[in-house]
Amino acid sequence: MRLLLDTHVFLWLAIEPESLSARARALCQDSEHELLLSFASIWEMQIKQQLGKLTFATPLADLIAVQRVGNRIALLPIALAHILALADLPLLHKDPFDRLLIAQANTEGITILSADSTLPAYQVRLIHA
Repeated sequence: MRLLLDTHVFLWLAIEPESLSARARALCQDSEHELLLSFASIWEMQIKQQLGKLTFATPLADLIAVQRVGNRIALLPIALAHILALADLPLLHKDPFDRLLIAQANTEGITILSADSTLPAYQVRLIHA
């Protein structure tokens, strides 16, 4: 299964894996599953870091590099099709990063791994983290 990590799930996996549910940890550790991190999540983390809302012990680039190797995380670029798919999403909430993750998941046929309580309102494959 291809799993798109929500931003907070990526951070939990990287920094505090005990915050993930047992099921989410098992899915992330199973090499049968492909873990994906969206460029949208990287963009979100960079913005929050610059605003002082998020801090890391190491530079963001290093954190991502270590996780790509250590947890076999592939990067998911933002494609034109993902952006255009936003038009098909209802305006249930206004977080542009979550909306882009949903559009990417729907376009690519990927399941999102997230603990966000707003995502189940959307038509998207979702596993609670």
